[in-house]
Amino acid sequence: MFYHSLLSDWNHGNAHFLRGVVGELINRGHEVKVYEPKDNWSLTNLLEGHGESYLEEFQRTYPQLQSTFYEVENIDLDAMLADQDLVIVHEWNDHSLVKAIGQYHAKTRKFKLLFHDTHHRAVTERTSMEQYDLRHYDGVLAFGNVIRDLYLNEGWTKHAWTWHEAADTLIFHPRESDEKLGDLVWIGNWGDDERTKELQTFLIDPVKELGLKAKIYGVRYPDTALKALEHAGIEYGNWLPNYKAPEIFAKYKVTVHVPRRPYVESLPGIPTIRPFEAMACGIPLVCSPWADAEHLFMPGKDYLVADSKEAMKTHLSNILNDGVTGRTIAEHGLKTIQARHTCAHRVSELLQIVETLPKPNHKES
Repeated sequence: MFYHSLLSDWNHGNAHFLRGVVGELINRGHEVKVYEPKDNWSLTNLLEGHGESYLEEFQRTYPQLQSTFYEVENIDLDAMLADQDLVIVHEWNDHSLVKAIGQYHAKTRKFKLLFHDTHHRAVTERTSMEQYDLRHYDGVLAFGNVIRDLYLNEGWTKHAWTWHEAADTLIFHPRESDEKLGDLVWIGNWGDDERTKELQTFLIDPVKELGLKAKIYGVRYPDTALKALEHAGIEYGNWLPNYKAPEIFAKYKVTVHVPRRPYVESLPGIPTIRPFEAMACGIPLVCSPWADAEHLFMPGKDYLVADSKEAMKTHLSNILNDGVTGRTIAEHGLKTIQARHTCAHRVSELLQIVETLPKPNHKES
């Protein structure tokens, strides 16, 4: 697997799902190698801001997981790929690397090769995405039907499958805590102005107007955002290692999901990783509007939907005050995750897809 980073989830949500998939594959007896570029952007920012001790903590949390660093200009694909059965290359990789692996695959046909897309760039940065040379890939794993169909309709690939993200339930499961730190917690990055207005409407204003005790974790918050939090009386917790989210959720009563605008407007049916993880932890969830076009969940039962600031305030008040709404929503959401949306489910889906691919050492006629 070639990914931007396994070790760092600093502004890198793909690491969440990747870790769960790798762990599940290993638990099933597969040998998995993860390659990430040396001095990659996410890990560099993490270490600069939070120090080397994080890597030791990561290894204690994920003793099975390890990453191998490489330099694009000095890559040795013979050494990396000679004995592999399956290779997955993520879309957050250098164009030259994606092309080189495809060419190596065409030359050797020693393994099955898939491209993995978990971002909105196929819609919002189409020029960059169409420059990926996928001619020699066996197909694309897309984290939503809209992305899958785009690859097929644009002719970027001949084969594509929807492969949604999911919760790593070895890490994300309900925790008990006698310590309650507040009413509401939100874990998420600011989003490069992709949801500035939405965060104000569905998170910051409701917290302020209801007088809730709240805390927000995340990175890349501009000064204007930090001032808005301060004005609303919201504590800012900076970066939180993703694997610590479950213990934080246990100390609060409710959380919210505010999807970035591209997912709402152009990519219906793709919730991103955060709602999966919140529901897996058994915390009540309220979402700003997004269309569950692929019927992953049961809106109104797995989570509540607020179509306005006032609706968000009403939902939050009910969850915090009546003692029944929140518990009912949390239990239903947790059952849905456990039944359909774990990394174990996704690994099973992946292995079924792999079975349909051309066998290694045999070129398609």
